[in-house]
Amino acid sequence: MQPRVHFQASRTPQAQAALARLVARHGNTPVAAAAVIVALGGDGFMLQTLHGFRTRELPVYGMNCGTIGFLMNAFSEDDLPERLRAAEEAMLNPLSMRAENVKGRVTEALAVNEVSLLRQGPQAAKLKVSVDGRERLDELVCDGALVATPAGSTAYNYSAHGPILPIGADVLALTAMAAFRPRRWRGALVPKAAEVRFDVLEPQKRPVMADADSRSSVRDVLSVVVRSEPGVRHRLLFDPGHGLEERLIREQFV
Repeated sequence: MQPRVHFQASRTPQAQAALARLVARHGNTPVAAAAVIVALGGDGFMLQTLHGFRTRELPVYGMNCGTIGFLMNAFSEDDLPERLRAAEEAMLNPLSMRAENVKGRVTEALAVNEVSLLRQGPQAAKLKVSVDGRERLDELVCDGALVATPAGSTAYNYSAHGPILPIGADVLALTAMAAFRPRRWRGALVPKAAEVRFDVLEPQKRPVMADADSRSSVRDVLSVVVRSEPGVRHRLLFDPGHGLEERLIREQFV
């Protein structure tokens, strides 16, 4: 029996052409009746799909029509029903971000990969970092800082020289970008259940913006609280032997 598939595709010509061919071959079940979502695009589109359909908790099988495709499977028009039936599932909890700006406005958002803070102007940011209500760094001078999930540990976090985390690890990566002081600080691993708080020091002189998965940007933040959100589950499907666990291990030996 063929799985009830709902196809989604990015706006790129490559993804749109693949969508047309797959829909002609398999049809396109409305999402309300679907058993699985097939996302055609790159990692950015996968994040968009996960955010867009998070309340349905449907498994999402990605096929790469983009560039990196770390969260995607190889693209093929053949044997899709068989691939879906054989796929292995990885479950991810996103991060929640609660950012308050200098005017007292609060913005809440979810992030599958990371919550990041970045300097807005020419001067480095000054941040105070607390974990579970206990101050850990009274002053972190840097271009920015982020908290990353295991799924996001190979993205922005890795570019900032943060650690790659196994997908089943109950930890989050806390990583600084271009840390100036403490000069030798290499970041930290914190428990998945921990609450990380950033307080912006000298916010008028050294403005900072916060971002959740490069989707929800908040300028002139005063404080940002980040924690894992266990009430939201993202279900990703991967071909056997090519799941996130294997990809995370393989990435460390490239």
